[in-house]
Amino acid sequence: MLKFAKAFTRDERGVSAMEYAILAGIIVVALTASMTSFKTAFTGLWTTITTKVNNAGQ
Repeated sequence: MLKFAKAFTRDERGVSAMEYAILAGIIVVALTASMTSFKTAFTGLWTTITTKVNNAGQ
């Protein structure tokens, strides 16, 4: 059992996968935060575009 515990603590094969998972999580959080902060600007932009397209067809 002691050999298994020592081998387990020295095994670094899963470390890269964990690093990539943490990095992906950070990217998702950053994208979510940026989209939330720009939500009002995007909503206003699409409203303006929709209004102009609807008024151009009349």
